[in-house]
Amino acid sequence: MLLNYVITFIGDDQTGIVGALSSVIEKHGGNWLESQLSKLGGKFAGLILVGLPETNIESLHAELKTLRGGQWSVRITPTEATGVTSETANFSLSILGPDRPGIVKEVSRALAEACINVLELQSYVESAAFTGESMFRAEISAQAPADHDIGAIEAQLDAIAEAMTLDIDLH
Repeated sequence: MLLNYVITFIGDDQTGIVGALSSVIEKHGGNWLESQLSKLGGKFAGLILVGLPETNIESLHAELKTLRGGQWSVRITPTEATGVTSETANFSLSILGPDRPGIVKEVSRALAEACINVLELQSYVESAAFTGESMFRAEISAQAPADHDIGAIEAQLDAIAEAMTLDIDLH
């Protein structure tokens, strides 16, 4: 019987690592279900949801730690499949503004206080087209109770946007 596990890993970036990961997972009887993989600061990091026989966890873990001769930080965590219920509403946020410490902290705090769950956050810093100024950009997918008052969180996000000179768009 296959059980669901989340594999988290980080190691030195190298060509062919996704192919090597998928081969090791398949070798141990795993089925690659979902993933989010990125190169960050010269490292390759990711999350992979796999279906895997429980008896193969230890051998998979050991092989992943030495993948392609590298030193990989690997963790395998059991999980349960959950689905979206009709009692939730999904929405997204786009954030753009001058880069500074505290943007993610302020926005995530406001969302948590409003009982809004962050499903996915992707962020990066880029240079502004004409000025070269460092600009912070983020895309957030979130989920709130269906009966949630989105107007209240919009007001709170507007206050954060004004205080930090950001554009925060709720979709």
